[in-house]
Amino acid sequence: MRRIAVSFLCLVITGCATADEDLPFAVQEVASFDEPWAMAFLPDGRLLVTEMGGQLLIASPDGEQTLPVTGVPEVDHGGQGGLGDIALHPDFAANNIVYLSYAEAGDGRTRGAAVARARLDLHQDGGALTGLQVIWRQEPKVSGAGHYGHRLLFAADGHLFISSGERQKFDPAQDMASNLGKIIRLRDDGSVPPDNPFSKQGGVTAQIWSLGHRNPLGIAFDSEGRLWNTEMGPRGGDELNLVVRGENYGYPIVSDGNHYRGARIPNHDTRPDFVAPAISWTPVISPGGLMIYDGELFPAWRGNGFIPGLSSRSLVRIEFDGTTAREADRWSMGKRVRAVVEGPDGAIWLLEDDRGGRLLRLTPRS
Repeated sequence: MRRIAVSFLCLVITGCATADEDLPFAVQEVASFDEPWAMAFLPDGRLLVTEMGGQLLIASPDGEQTLPVTGVPEVDHGGQGGLGDIALHPDFAANNIVYLSYAEAGDGRTRGAAVARARLDLHQDGGALTGLQVIWRQEPKVSGAGHYGHRLLFAADGHLFISSGERQKFDPAQDMASNLGKIIRLRDDGSVPPDNPFSKQGGVTAQIWSLGHRNPLGIAFDSEGRLWNTEMGPRGGDELNLVVRGENYGYPIVSDGNHYRGARIPNHDTRPDFVAPAISWTPVISPGGLMIYDGELFPAWRGNGFIPGLSSRSLVRIEFDGTTAREADRWSMGKRVRAVVEGPDGAIWLLEDDRGGRLLRLTPRS
Protein backbone atom coordinates (compact mmCIF):
# COMPACT_ATOMS: atom_id res chain seq x y z
CA MET A 1 0.00 0.00 0.00
CA ARG A 2 1.37 3.43 -0.92
CA ARG A 3 1.93 5.70 2.07
CA ILE A 4 1.64 9.49 1.92
CA ALA A 5 3.24 11.66 4.58
CA VAL A 6 1.55 15.02 5.01
CA SER A 7 4.05 17.37 6.62
CA PHE A 8 3.09 20.82 5.38
CA LEU A 9 0.80 23.41 6.83
CA CYS A 10 -2.81 23.30 5.68
CA LEU A 11 -2.42 26.64 3.93
CA VAL A 12 0.44 25.31 1.84
CA ILE A 13 -1.28 22.06 0.84
CA THR A 14 -4.84 23.07 0.26
CA GLY A 15 -5.27 26.79 0.63
CA CYS A 16 -7.60 26.39 3.61
CA ALA A 17 -10.69 28.52 3.59
CA THR A 18 -10.91 30.96 6.46
CA ALA A 19 -14.29 32.60 5.80
CA ASP A 20 -17.72 31.11 5.14
CA GLU A 21 -17.90 32.69 1.70
CA ASP A 22 -14.75 30.77 0.71
CA LEU A 23 -16.23 27.39 1.61
CA PRO A 24 -17.62 25.19 -1.19
CA PHE A 25 -20.77 24.56 0.87
CA ALA A 26 -23.33 26.57 2.77
CA VAL A 27 -23.21 26.21 6.57
CA GLN A 28 -26.45 26.24 8.54
CA GLU A 29 -26.36 26.36 12.33
CA VAL A 30 -29.13 24.03 13.56
CA ALA A 31 -28.69 23.73 17.34
CA SER A 32 -26.09 23.75 20.11
CA PHE A 33 -25.25 21.27 22.86
CA ASP A 34 -23.16 20.85 25.99
CA GLU A 35 -20.03 18.87 25.09
CA PRO A 36 -21.62 16.88 22.24
CA TRP A 37 -19.74 13.77 21.13
CA ALA A 38 -21.76 11.82 18.56
CA MET A 39 -24.97 11.75 16.55
CA ALA A 40 -27.09 9.29 14.57
CA PHE A 41 -30.20 9.77 12.48
CA LEU A 42 -33.48 8.08 13.36
CA PRO A 43 -35.68 6.76 10.53
CA ASP A 44 -38.05 9.74 11.02
CA GLY A 45 -35.24 12.21 10.26
CA ARG A 46 -34.58 13.32 13.83
CA LEU A 47 -31.13 13.01 15.37
CA LEU A 48 -29.92 11.25 18.48
CA VAL A 49 -27.14 13.36 20.01
CA THR A 50 -24.90 12.34 22.92
CA GLU A 51 -23.40 14.79 25.41
CA MET A 52 -20.35 13.72 27.36
CA GLY A 53 -21.96 14.54 30.69
CA GLY A 54 -24.38 11.65 30.19
CA GLN A 55 -27.31 13.14 28.31
CA LEU A 56 -28.89 11.53 25.26
CA LEU A 57 -31.11 13.91 23.31
CA ILE A 58 -33.48 13.76 20.34
CA ALA A 59 -33.15 16.82 18.12
CA SER A 60 -35.44 17.80 15.27
CA PRO A 61 -33.57 18.41 12.00
CA ASP A 62 -34.63 22.06 12.06
CA GLY A 63 -33.27 22.48 15.58
CA GLU A 64 -36.56 23.76 16.96
CA GLN A 65 -37.10 20.91 19.40
CA THR A 66 -34.72 18.98 21.64
CA LEU A 67 -36.11 16.24 23.88
CA PRO A 68 -34.42 14.04 26.52
CA VAL A 69 -34.00 10.27 26.53
CA THR A 70 -34.08 8.67 29.98
CA GLY A 71 -32.46 5.42 31.11
CA VAL A 72 -28.92 6.29 29.99
CA PRO A 73 -26.29 4.35 32.00
CA GLU A 74 -24.21 6.21 34.58
CA VAL A 75 -21.06 7.54 32.95
CA ASP A 76 -17.66 8.52 34.35
CA HIS A 77 -17.38 12.07 33.06
CA GLY A 78 -13.97 13.68 33.08
CA GLY A 79 -11.00 14.24 30.80
CA GLN A 80 -11.81 12.55 27.50
CA GLY A 81 -14.39 10.28 29.14
CA GLY A 82 -18.15 10.37 29.35
CA LEU A 83 -21.02 9.37 27.13
CA GLY A 84 -19.61 8.60 23.69
CA ASP A 85 -20.95 7.10 20.51
CA ILE A 86 -24.49 6.19 19.46
CA ALA A 87 -25.42 3.66 16.77
CA LEU A 88 -28.68 2.12 15.58
CA HIS A 89 -29.04 -1.62 15.16
CA PRO A 90 -29.15 -2.50 11.43
CA ASP A 91 -32.73 -3.73 11.98
CA PHE A 92 -33.72 -0.76 14.15
CA ALA A 93 -36.99 -0.23 12.26
CA ALA A 94 -38.15 -3.62 13.57
CA ASN A 95 -36.46 -3.89 16.99
CA ASN A 96 -35.76 -0.28 18.14
CA ILE A 97 -32.36 -1.31 19.55
CA VAL A 98 -29.62 1.29 19.95
CA TYR A 99 -26.01 1.00 21.10
CA LEU A 100 -24.13 3.43 23.34
CA SER A 101 -20.46 3.65 24.25
CA TYR A 102 -19.35 5.39 27.41
CA ALA A 103 -16.66 5.60 30.07
CA GLU A 104 -17.45 3.78 33.31
CA ALA A 105 -15.70 3.77 36.67
CA GLY A 106 -13.97 0.66 38.00
CA ASP A 107 -12.35 -0.23 41.29
CA GLY A 108 -10.32 2.49 42.94
CA ARG A 109 -9.40 5.16 40.39
CA THR A 110 -9.62 2.93 37.34
CA ARG A 111 -11.84 3.52 34.33
CA GLY A 112 -12.65 1.96 30.99
CA ALA A 113 -14.97 2.16 28.03
CA ALA A 114 -18.10 0.05 27.82
CA VAL A 115 -20.73 -0.59 25.17
CA ALA A 116 -24.37 -1.24 26.03
CA ARG A 117 -27.45 -1.88 23.98
CA ALA A 118 -31.05 -1.10 24.88
CA ARG A 119 -34.48 -0.65 23.37
CA LEU A 120 -35.34 2.96 22.55
CA ASP A 121 -39.01 3.66 23.21
CA LEU A 122 -40.07 6.95 21.64
CA HIS A 123 -42.90 9.12 22.96
CA GLN A 124 -44.10 12.70 22.61
CA ASP A 125 -41.85 13.95 25.42
CA GLY A 126 -38.70 12.28 24.11
CA GLY A 127 -37.74 8.69 24.73
CA ALA A 128 -36.61 6.05 27.21
CA LEU A 129 -34.02 3.30 27.13
CA THR A 130 -35.26 -0.02 28.50
CA GLY A 131 -33.66 -3.42 28.97
CA LEU A 132 -30.14 -1.97 28.96
CA GLN A 133 -27.45 -4.65 28.66
CA VAL A 134 -23.67 -4.13 28.69
CA ILE A 135 -22.20 -6.23 25.88
CA TRP A 136 -18.53 -5.19 25.92
CA ARG A 137 -15.93 -3.63 28.21
CA GLN A 138 -12.34 -2.53 27.85
CA GLU A 139 -10.06 -4.92 29.71
CA PRO A 140 -8.29 -4.13 31.87
CA LYS A 141 -9.63 -0.94 33.41
CA VAL A 142 -6.74 1.44 34.09
CA SER A 143 -6.08 4.83 35.66
CA GLY A 144 -6.40 8.05 33.69
CA ALA A 145 -9.17 9.55 31.58
CA GLY A 146 -7.85 9.53 28.02
CA HIS A 147 -7.86 7.52 24.79
CA TYR A 148 -11.08 5.58 25.15
CA GLY A 149 -11.72 5.49 21.39
CA HIS A 150 -15.10 3.71 21.56
CA ARG A 151 -16.53 4.58 18.14
CA LEU A 152 -19.23 2.14 16.97
CA LEU A 153 -19.89 0.88 13.45
CA PHE A 154 -22.07 -1.85 11.99
CA ALA A 155 -20.90 -3.75 8.93
CA ALA A 156 -23.25 -4.69 6.11
CA ASP A 157 -23.31 -8.27 7.43
CA GLY A 158 -24.50 -7.08 10.86
CA HIS A 159 -21.24 -7.39 12.80
CA LEU A 160 -20.40 -4.62 15.25
CA PHE A 161 -16.97 -2.97 15.12
CA ILE A 162 -15.64 -1.01 18.11
CA SER A 163 -12.53 1.15 18.13
CA SER A 164 -10.71 0.73 21.44
CA GLY A 165 -7.99 3.19 22.48
CA GLU A 166 -4.87 2.17 24.39
CA ARG A 167 -5.82 4.52 27.26
CA GLN A 168 -2.47 6.38 27.12
CA LYS A 169 -0.72 3.26 28.43
CA PHE A 170 1.22 2.46 25.22
CA ASP A 171 2.09 -1.24 25.63
CA PRO A 172 -1.49 -2.63 25.82
CA ALA A 173 -1.82 -1.92 22.10
CA GLN A 174 0.53 -4.89 21.52
CA ASP A 175 -0.74 -7.06 24.40
CA MET A 176 -2.96 -9.82 23.04
CA ALA A 177 -4.38 -10.45 26.52
CA SER A 178 -5.86 -6.93 26.49
CA ASN A 179 -8.47 -5.39 24.18
CA LEU A 180 -6.94 -1.89 24.52
CA GLY A 181 -5.41 -0.35 21.39
CA LYS A 182 -7.42 -2.65 19.12
CA ILE A 183 -10.25 -2.71 16.61
CA ILE A 184 -12.88 -5.11 17.96
CA ARG A 185 -15.39 -7.20 15.99
CA LEU A 186 -18.44 -8.74 17.67
CA ARG A 187 -21.88 -10.05 16.90
CA ASP A 188 -24.73 -7.65 17.65
CA ASP A 189 -25.28 -9.32 21.06
CA GLY A 190 -21.62 -8.96 22.07
CA SER A 191 -20.61 -12.56 21.41
CA VAL A 192 -17.49 -13.33 19.39
CA PRO A 193 -17.79 -14.44 15.75
CA PRO A 194 -15.97 -17.72 15.15
CA ASP A 195 -14.23 -16.30 12.05
CA ASN A 196 -12.40 -13.56 13.99
CA PRO A 197 -8.65 -13.92 13.37
CA PHE A 198 -7.80 -14.88 16.97
CA SER A 199 -11.09 -16.50 18.00
CA LYS A 200 -9.49 -19.83 18.92
CA GLN A 201 -7.40 -18.14 21.62
CA GLY A 202 -10.53 -17.27 23.61
CA GLY A 203 -11.05 -14.50 26.16
CA VAL A 204 -10.64 -10.89 25.10
CA THR A 205 -8.08 -11.99 22.49
CA ALA A 206 -10.90 -13.54 20.49
CA GLN A 207 -12.54 -10.10 20.14
CA ILE A 208 -9.57 -8.59 18.30
CA TRP A 209 -9.83 -7.74 14.59
CA SER A 210 -6.61 -5.69 14.38
CA LEU A 211 -4.05 -4.38 16.85
CA GLY A 212 -1.33 -1.78 17.36
CA HIS A 213 -3.66 1.23 17.41
CA ARG A 214 -3.27 4.32 19.61
CA ASN A 215 -6.47 6.38 19.88
CA PRO A 216 -8.77 5.33 17.03
CA LEU A 217 -11.63 7.84 16.92
CA GLY A 218 -13.07 7.14 13.48
CA ILE A 219 -14.10 3.99 11.59
CA ALA A 220 -15.98 3.72 8.30
CA PHE A 221 -16.55 1.31 5.41
CA ASP A 222 -16.07 2.35 1.81
CA SER A 223 -18.36 1.22 -1.01
CA GLU A 224 -16.25 -1.90 -1.58
CA GLY A 225 -16.55 -2.99 2.05
CA ARG A 226 -13.02 -1.98 3.03
CA LEU A 227 -12.69 -0.75 6.61
CA TRP A 228 -10.78 2.48 7.27
CA ASN A 229 -9.91 4.15 10.55
CA THR A 230 -8.51 7.45 11.75
CA GLU A 231 -6.46 7.73 14.90
CA MET A 232 -4.51 10.34 16.79
CA GLY A 233 -0.77 9.95 16.79
CA PRO A 234 1.43 11.13 19.67
CA ARG A 235 3.38 14.35 18.95
CA GLY A 236 2.95 14.05 15.19
CA GLY A 237 1.87 11.10 13.12
CA ASP A 238 -1.94 11.19 13.03
CA GLU A 239 -3.08 8.32 10.81
CA LEU A 240 -5.60 7.11 8.26
CA ASN A 241 -5.37 3.31 8.06
CA LEU A 242 -6.84 0.62 5.87
CA VAL A 243 -7.84 -1.87 8.55
CA VAL A 244 -7.19 -5.48 7.52
CA ARG A 245 -8.20 -8.60 9.43
CA GLY A 246 -5.51 -9.74 11.86
CA GLU A 247 -2.94 -7.07 10.99
CA ASN A 248 -0.72 -5.12 13.38
CA TYR A 249 -0.42 -1.32 12.95
CA GLY A 250 2.68 -1.00 15.08
CA TYR A 251 1.94 1.37 17.95
CA PRO A 252 3.86 2.03 20.22
CA ILE A 253 6.77 0.21 18.57
CA VAL A 254 6.59 2.49 15.52
CA SER A 255 4.88 5.79 14.75
CA ASP A 256 5.48 8.80 12.53
CA GLY A 257 5.35 10.91 15.71
CA ASN A 258 7.26 10.94 18.99
CA HIS A 259 6.23 10.77 22.63
CA TYR A 260 5.03 14.00 24.23
CA ARG A 261 7.96 14.04 26.63
CA GLY A 262 10.34 14.00 23.68
CA ALA A 263 11.36 10.33 23.53
CA ARG A 264 11.71 9.23 19.93
CA ILE A 265 9.65 6.44 18.36
CA PRO A 266 11.05 4.68 15.29
CA ASN A 267 9.20 5.62 12.11
CA HIS A 268 6.92 3.16 10.34
CA ASP A 269 9.39 2.71 7.50
CA THR A 270 11.89 1.11 9.91
CA ARG A 271 9.56 -1.85 10.47
CA PRO A 272 7.91 -3.02 7.23
CA ASP A 273 6.45 -5.99 9.16
CA PHE A 274 3.87 -3.56 10.59
CA VAL A 275 1.17 -2.01 8.43
CA ALA A 276 1.98 1.62 7.65
CA PRO A 277 -0.75 4.27 7.43
CA ALA A 278 -2.26 5.23 4.10
CA ILE A 279 -1.80 8.86 5.20
CA SER A 280 0.08 10.30 8.16
CA TRP A 281 -0.12 13.92 9.27
CA THR A 282 2.63 16.02 10.84
CA PRO A 283 1.61 18.64 11.98
CA VAL A 284 -1.40 16.77 13.30
CA ILE A 285 -5.06 17.34 12.45
CA SER A 286 -6.39 15.53 15.58
CA PRO A 287 -9.02 13.43 13.79
CA GLY A 288 -12.26 13.13 15.76
CA GLY A 289 -14.03 10.69 13.45
CA LEU A 290 -14.49 9.49 9.88
CA MET A 291 -17.36 9.39 7.38
CA ILE A 292 -17.26 8.08 3.81
CA TYR A 293 -19.84 9.92 1.74
CA ASP A 294 -22.44 8.12 -0.38
CA GLY A 295 -25.08 10.83 -0.85
CA GLU A 296 -26.59 12.66 -3.80
CA LEU A 297 -26.26 16.32 -2.74
CA PHE A 298 -22.51 16.38 -3.43
CA PRO A 299 -22.15 13.99 -6.38
CA ALA A 300 -18.51 14.92 -7.01
CA TRP A 301 -17.68 13.75 -3.47
CA ARG A 302 -19.32 10.33 -3.55
CA GLY A 303 -16.84 7.80 -2.17
CA ASN A 304 -14.75 10.51 -0.50
CA GLY A 305 -13.85 10.45 3.16
CA PHE A 306 -14.48 13.32 5.58
CA ILE A 307 -12.51 13.75 8.78
CA PRO A 308 -13.49 16.24 11.52
CA GLY A 309 -10.42 17.95 12.94
CA LEU A 310 -10.12 18.90 16.60
CA SER A 311 -6.86 20.82 17.05
CA SER A 312 -6.88 21.71 13.34
CA ARG A 313 -10.44 23.09 13.63
CA SER A 314 -11.11 21.80 10.18
CA LEU A 315 -13.00 19.44 7.91
CA VAL A 316 -10.64 17.33 5.83
CA ARG A 317 -11.68 15.69 2.55
CA ILE A 318 -9.97 12.45 1.48
CA GLU A 319 -9.91 10.93 -1.99
CA PHE A 320 -9.48 7.16 -2.23
CA ASP A 321 -8.04 5.12 -5.07
CA GLY A 322 -8.61 1.52 -4.10
CA THR A 323 -6.34 0.89 -1.12
CA THR A 324 -4.52 4.24 -1.33
CA ALA A 325 -5.68 7.64 -0.19
CA ARG A 326 -4.69 11.30 -0.29
CA GLU A 327 -5.81 14.53 1.34
CA ALA A 328 -7.74 16.51 -1.27
CA ASP A 329 -9.09 19.50 0.68
CA ARG A 330 -9.00 21.01 4.11
CA TRP A 331 -11.46 23.69 5.15
CA SER A 332 -11.12 25.80 8.26
CA MET A 333 -14.32 25.60 10.32
CA GLY A 334 -13.17 28.01 13.02
CA LYS A 335 -13.81 25.65 15.94
CA ARG A 336 -12.90 22.13 17.01
CA VAL A 337 -14.99 19.60 15.08
CA ARG A 338 -15.83 16.37 16.89
CA ALA A 339 -18.08 14.34 14.57
CA VAL A 340 -19.33 14.11 10.99
CA VAL A 341 -22.21 12.07 9.54
CA GLU A 342 -24.15 11.94 6.30
CA GLY A 343 -27.82 12.90 6.64
CA PRO A 344 -30.74 11.10 5.00
CA ASP A 345 -30.96 13.85 2.38
CA GLY A 346 -27.25 13.73 1.56
CA ALA A 347 -26.33 16.81 3.59
CA ILE A 348 -23.13 16.63 5.65
CA TRP A 349 -23.71 17.19 9.36
CA LEU A 350 -21.01 18.28 11.83
CA LEU A 351 -20.85 18.47 15.60
CA GLU A 352 -18.47 20.94 17.17
CA ASP A 353 -16.63 20.05 20.34
CA ASP A 354 -16.81 21.45 23.89
CA ARG A 355 -19.53 23.47 25.64
CA GLY A 356 -21.90 25.16 23.24
CA GLY A 357 -20.80 22.89 20.43
CA ARG A 358 -23.00 23.57 17.42
CA LEU A 359 -24.78 21.13 15.14
CA LEU A 360 -24.06 22.27 11.58
CA ARG A 361 -25.67 21.23 8.29
CA LEU A 362 -23.58 21.57 5.14
CA THR A 363 -25.33 21.79 1.75
CA PRO A 364 -24.21 22.85 -1.75
CA ARG A 365 -24.15 26.54 -2.44
CA SER A 366 -27.08 27.58 -4.61
